[in-house]
Amino acid sequence: MTTIAMPGALTVLPPLSLYIHFPWCVRKCPYCDFNSHEAKNGFDDAAYADALLRDLESALPAVWGRPVRSIFIGGGTPSLFSAPALEKLLDGVRARVRLDPDAEITLEANPGTFESERFLAYRQAGVNRLSIGIQSFDDGKLKALGRIHDSAQAHRAIEIACRHFDNVNIDLMYALPGQSLEQALSDIDQALAHGVTHLSAYHLTIEPNTLFHRYTPPALPDDELSADMQEAIEARLGHAGFEHYETSAFARPGRRCQHNLNYWLFGDYLGIGAGAHGKISLPDGVWREMRHKQPAAYLAGVEAGTAVQTRQKVGRRDLPFEFMMNALRLTGGFDSSLFVERTGLAPAMIASRLDDACARGLLGRADGRLFPTGLGQRFLNDLLTLFLSEGASHHD
Repeated sequence: MTTIAMPGALTVLPPLSLYIHFPWCVRKCPYCDFNSHEAKNGFDDAAYADALLRDLESALPAVWGRPVRSIFIGGGTPSLFSAPALEKLLDGVRARVRLDPDAEITLEANPGTFESERFLAYRQAGVNRLSIGIQSFDDGKLKALGRIHDSAQAHRAIEIACRHFDNVNIDLMYALPGQSLEQALSDIDQALAHGVTHLSAYHLTIEPNTLFHRYTPPALPDDELSADMQEAIEARLGHAGFEHYETSAFARPGRRCQHNLNYWLFGDYLGIGAGAHGKISLPDGVWREMRHKQPAAYLAGVEAGTAVQTRQKVGRRDLPFEFMMNALRLTGGFDSSLFVERTGLAPAMIASRLDDACARGLLGRADGRLFPTGLGQRFLNDLLTLFLSEGASHHD
């Protein structure tokens, strides 16, 4: 880590990651609240790669000289990138930052966009981890979710991915419309049969600003059945040798997602691309940024040198909540000294709240670590609320 002189604040800079957002997709899924836009009129991925590199160059003064530990290319559907455009992008990143030789470089992919030759080219360009948005292997459930792929395409995509990559994540959802416990576990079993190294299992929720929320929300399993699904999924994956290391993430030993771990441990990340968020620690405190969301506005902003739409310092009263909102997603918790290291705040600032959380059985302490108990994992929002100071505002 890089040491800096920051009396009364941070004494070391946290690890730095790079997030790159690709905003286009073939079709907007009705449950999706990410910054994604249907590519109705196509897009120029080479021009977008150029814009990303210009955006990166303009952001370098804030992170100058710091090594980049991981890259995550998310979306949207980044697997719509042509192989030459992605190679141009990653070569350009390497020319501009100190990328660790063993950096984890993840690309998100949609099963409806898989081509073996293209994904081999992605691997040759430097991508070493693939994350595939499967969601379900049930054709009826996929149709209800508005996905562009079917079960056969999902299986074929995983087979191609495992042929070219030795580190593959599958995204699955549970508590889907009309889903039974047996159907949820069938999705897990089919994923395990492929021998993937990482699995993310997300509870489907109806978020504001989604088509599901705007029109007729589908009927979802009740809370009791959803809880049974979560418990059964955790047990099935644990039996298969997967570590449940984060709220929705499971990994084989040594295969935890390093990029996401940096988020959860309140590390820094530079976000470039339309709608990308970033968190950067500077001598005067922790700052959050967001780029323009609409692709056209983002491209115009890059051209004008104003790609960043909002930039805001995280207030001292907000920092405990911001830190805990990330770190308490980790089932194993974190070293208690990390709070001081990543926020620059004194331990006394949260001492009474830690005591309260422990007294309620939501938080545990052992061997210098703090961790959510089983009850705390189940009622994580209640646990986090204890760290939200009265009168404080949360900005992300």
